[in-house]
Amino acid sequence: MTAKPLAEQAGPLREGLARYFRRRVPDPAEVDDLVQDVFARIAARDSAEPIGHLGGFVFQVAANVLADRGRRRFSRKADAHVPFEPDRHGDEDFDPYRLLAGKEDLRLAVEALLELPPRTRTIFVLHRLEGRKTREIATQLGISVSAVEKHMIRAMQHLSVIRKGRV
Repeated sequence: MTAKPLAEQAGPLREGLARYFRRRVPDPAEVDDLVQDVFARIAARDSAEPIGHLGGFVFQVAANVLADRGRRRFSRKADAHVPFEPDRHGDEDFDPYRLLAGKEDLRLAVEALLELPPRTRTIFVLHRLEGRKTREIATQLGISVSAVEKHMIRAMQHLSVIRKGRV
């Protein structure tokens, strides 16, 4: 008479595993996947050593699966993900007219930036695109904070006129 495979012996513990995961995982959709991971690990076990207490072994594997899930979620920053919302994120990403309009807007913006005097353009890029603080830009360029603010006003006025006039 042959012994049942370990995963088959652990089968009756399936419902207990599901309860274990339901109490510890907020998303009920993950429970079946986690139970399956436990059985996959048990089935992949290389050792032919007998297990003294099968229930304890299965729940130790379950604890390891849960810990691995936590590490994966942390390293992939799973809690920072935002669900896809068509109204917010748009569902026409590959609309050719939208792509063409975006490329045209970008071309006009670059053209408008290139029309600015070099120092004004540099200040605008440092502040708006690189996120530098006004005081930091003033120190870097050796000018006053007031001068940086005046360059920013000039750049914004120029870009708003260009946008209204061309787009």
